[in-house]
Amino acid sequence: MNKIAKSSLVLLTFSSLIISCKKSEALSEESAAPTSVVTAARDSISSSAAVEKEGSDRKFVRTADIKFKVKNVTQTTYAIENITNKFDGFVTYTNLQSNVIDEFETKISQDSTLETTRYNVENNITIRVPNKRLDTVIKCIAKQIDFLNYRVIKADDVSLKMLSNQLAQERSTNKEKRVEKAIDTKGKKINDVISAENDLANQKEQKDLAKLENLSMQDQINFSTLTIQIYQDESVKQAMVANTKDYNYYKPNIGIRLLDSLKTGWNVLLDIIVFFVQIWWLIALSALGFFLFKKYYQKENV
Repeated sequence: MNKIAKSSLVLLTFSSLIISCKKSEALSEESAAPTSVVTAARDSISSSAAVEKEGSDRKFVRTADIKFKVKNVTQTTYAIENITNKFDGFVTYTNLQSNVIDEFETKISQDSTLETTRYNVENNITIRVPNKRLDTVIKCIAKQIDFLNYRVIKADDVSLKMLSNQLAQERSTNKEKRVEKAIDTKGKKINDVISAENDLANQKEQKDLAKLENLSMQDQINFSTLTIQIYQDESVKQAMVANTKDYNYYKPNIGIRLLDSLKTGWNVLLDIIVFFVQIWWLIALSALGFFLFKKYYQKENV
């Protein structure tokens, strides 16, 4: 009997362990599912393409254009600015504005009016962030997305262009040295000196332009440009305002009031005439009664 009880207890314990393990696995799968969905949604707008590897000679200018809907444009703008500062970037342009779609007034009472305005809020933002942190910034901004319209990421390889500019600078430097030496040693005639000086100035200008272009491209390589367009659902604002205009404000001018008075007087006269025409029988009876009374009264006096 004791053996049967012990066997039953062992079986019950083993069954409880199996059930609890299955429940924990199910809970872990349920908790992991939403996280994976969110991660996939965030990663869908990011891109690790054209990331420079250490030791590589390639140089990429990376840009990104993103448009998406948010729940609140103002709060998202602040969040994007904070993310930009956090990753050592900076905002170069932001244009937060409300666009009025329609507005109208509804008179509620003699002294109150309801003003209704339909509008939407949008913002165009341009930020620049370190090239290696572009994907991290995009993933952080992805948390603000309610609906994604589009995401475009470009990577332009400017390695050959920068090498061309560098070679052009070296050629200009060598030519400058030869021209300067020719001016110092062989330039005796004034016209030859002037021509050589002009040639030297052109070479220096070309060298400076190539240098500036390389500096500009290097800046674009170091800091990627991210252009963001955000918007939200249409909003409605209603406000009750007081009517401050008194009765005299709505009065017409004196000419119109005089003309209305003449019309009113003429209508009153017509009404009086019509009224007397309507009671002609009463007037006739009154006249007849007066005539008979007068005649009878005169006879009695005689």
